[in-house]
Amino acid sequence: CVFLVSDLFDDAALARIERQIDEWLSRAKANNDLILAIDRSTEEEIRWYVRMSGEEKEFTTVWLTLGQRTLRFETYVMPAPEENAQALYETLLRRNEKLVGAHFSIGQEDAVFLRGEIPLAALNEQELDRLIGTLYSTVEQSFGSLIRIGFASRFTE
Repeated sequence: CVFLVSDLFDDAALARIERQIDEWLSRAKANNDLILAIDRSTEEEIRWYVRMSGEEKEFTTVWLTLGQRTLRFETYVMPAPEENAQALYETLLRRNEKLVGAHFSIGQEDAVFLRGEIPLAALNEQELDRLIGTLYSTVEQSFGSLIRIGFASRFTE
């Protein structure tokens, strides 16, 4: 039995992908008024921050992290619930069933995140747009109901 591991991209290939992502994000910002800012970090890892304005949640920031095999993406959805944790987590798991390419997860300090990753071999401008759009639209569609479950007593007055 032979197991194939996804390609490990060398430094030259990663540099090319990094430039492509810079170009793709620059075009996305020029063509989308919801994108307020795009920043980068190369300190520990190559990472982009795409900050967008929202209606349900004031701002959504998508973090993109370039690895040797994948591009990881994530956004912070909300802090840990103060109440109704079981109901909130059940809601998140049920919503995961409908998501393609991303999933809700619990991160640091039990905060709720939306995360995913894509193999670099499958990455192109349309996929980058799709994954950023998926995170943004999922947060916009979910935030109000999730925050009302996890912080219900704040909405009863």
